[in-house]
Amino acid sequence: MESRDPITKRFSLENYGIENATMRYQLSTDELQEETVLKGQGRITESGALAVNTGEFTGRSPMDRFIVKDDITADKVWWGDINIPFDKDKFDALYAKVTAYLSGKEVFVRDSYACADDAYRLNIRVVNEYPWSNMFAYNMFLRPTEEELEGFAPDWLIVNAPGFMADASVDGTRQHNFAILNFEKKIALIGGTGYTGEIKKGIFSALNFILPVERNCLPMHCSANEGKDGTTALFFGLSGTGKTTLSTDPKRKLIGDDEHAWTEENTVFNFEGGCYAKVIDLSQEKEPEIYGAIKKDALLENVIIDSEGVVDYTNSTITQNTRVSYPIHHIENIKTPSKGKTVENIFFLTADAFGVLPPISKLTKEQASFHFISGYTAKVAGTEAGINEPKPSFSACFGAPFMPLHPKEYGDMLMDKIEKTGANVWLVNTGWTGGAYGTGSRMKLRYTRAMINAALNGELTDVSYIEDKHFGLSVPETCPEVPSEILNPRNTWEDKEAYDAKAEELLASFEKNFEQFK
Repeated sequence: MESRDPITKRFSLENYGIENATMRYQLSTDELQEETVLKGQGRITESGALAVNTGEFTGRSPMDRFIVKDDITADKVWWGDINIPFDKDKFDALYAKVTAYLSGKEVFVRDSYACADDAYRLNIRVVNEYPWSNMFAYNMFLRPTEEELEGFAPDWLIVNAPGFMADASVDGTRQHNFAILNFEKKIALIGGTGYTGEIKKGIFSALNFILPVERNCLPMHCSANEGKDGTTALFFGLSGTGKTTLSTDPKRKLIGDDEHAWTEENTVFNFEGGCYAKVIDLSQEKEPEIYGAIKKDALLENVIIDSEGVVDYTNSTITQNTRVSYPIHHIENIKTPSKGKTVENIFFLTADAFGVLPPISKLTKEQASFHFISGYTAKVAGTEAGINEPKPSFSACFGAPFMPLHPKEYGDMLMDKIEKTGANVWLVNTGWTGGAYGTGSRMKLRYTRAMINAALNGELTDVSYIEDKHFGLSVPETCPEVPSEILNPRNTWEDKEAYDAKAEELLASFEKNFEQFK
C-alpha cells in the first residue's frame, strides 16, 4: 500500500534528514500486522494478537538513557546516574548517522499525541524502522481523528531505529544502544534496541520535565480509575507491583494504567491511549480483563508460542518481562475521555522482597512523603537488562528512571495536593508474606484486591489499627474478606526473631537511602 498522497504532501522526511525513504504513513493495524508477518518479524497467535521478539533487549537499559545538556536543561535537570548528560554536538552527529541509516529504507510514520486533556496535549510524530514498533505507537499513544490529522503539527519527534548500532568510542554512548532526549530540538532518538518500552518511556520522561516546569502540573508514574461516585483512585508503583492489574477493575472505570498528571484544577488525565501489561503467569481466572484484551490489534512481546499459535504465559525462556500492548478500548469498562477528578485515595504499591511490610497500612502525611520519595520495591526479573531475579531497590517517586527533576520537586507537589484534597494514602505490599523471597510466598491477588476495595469503600475507616513497631505504620486489625492473621506480617513468619532482624535490616536500608535527600 502506498502512502496517502494528500497527507504526505504536507511534510517530507527530508525535513528530518531522512532522504529517499519510502514512507508508510498512518498504516492501519491490519496493514502493520501484515507487514510484520510478511517480513518474518512476527506471528499471529490463537487469539488474533501479533507476537514479536524484541531481540537483544527485552527490557529498558537505564544506563543507556541520556538527556542532552543545553540551555533548557543545564540548571533544571537532576544530573547523575539516572539523568546522564549528553553533549549537544555528539547528539547532532549521532542523529545525522541514524537518519543516514534510515535514508533509502522503508520507514513507518505515525502521527499521534499524548495527554487526554486537550489543554495539555502534546503532538508526536513517530518514525519507526519496523512495522511492529509503529503498531506499538498506535496502541500506546492517543489516536487523532481524520479531521485532527488534517492540520497536524508535531510538537515532538521520535526517531526509532533498532537496527542501528552506535560506536561508543565515537558517538559518546556507553555501548551500541541508546535512548536520548533533546529538549531544545524536541527529539527522542532511540537506536540499537527493539524494546518498545523505550518509545513510551521517552515521551513520559519528556512530559515529566515539561509539565512541572512549564505548566505547574504534577506528572505521575501511576495508574488511575474512577468509582461510581465519580471519585478517582491513584496507584503508584514500579513495573511488576500491580498498577495495571489492580487498576483494571470491573467495578471501576479505568482511566489509565501507567502515566498520568494531576492538574491545579484537581483533575487527573492519562498520558496514553493504551496499556502495556506484564503477562508472565497471566491467566484468564486471575486477570480476566487483561487476558480478554489480548486479541486482534494487541502486540505481544517475547512470549513463547507453539506451532498452533497458543501462548504459554508461564514460559520465561526469553525473559520474565513478557509484555502486551493494546489500545485502551480493549478494556470494556473505561472512562472516555481518559480523565478523572476528585482524588480521594492514593495507593503506593510495593513488591517487598523482604516479606516484612504489612499488606496494607494507612500513612500519615509525613509517612506519605517519606515513602513517595523512597519509592521502595523489588526490581522484578527481566524489567531491566541484567536483572535476573527480584532484589530490593529504591526508586524515588516510584519512577526515578523517568524523572528529570530532583525528586523533592515532585514530592513537594504531591504533598501540596494531598493537603489540599485530604486524600487518604495507603501503602500496599503486593510482594512476599510468610518469609522473604525464596522462603515465603507472593501475596494472593484476591486478598490485595479485597484490601484495596475495603479502603475505597470506606470499610477501613472505623476499624482498629495497631502500630507496626519497626516502621511505625498504622495496620488495620481486620479487613473484610481477608484473614486477620496475614494483616500483621510478623504473624505470618514461623521464626519471629528472624522477622524482626529482617525488618530492621530493611529499615536500615530505608534510612541509608533517604540520606541523599536530606
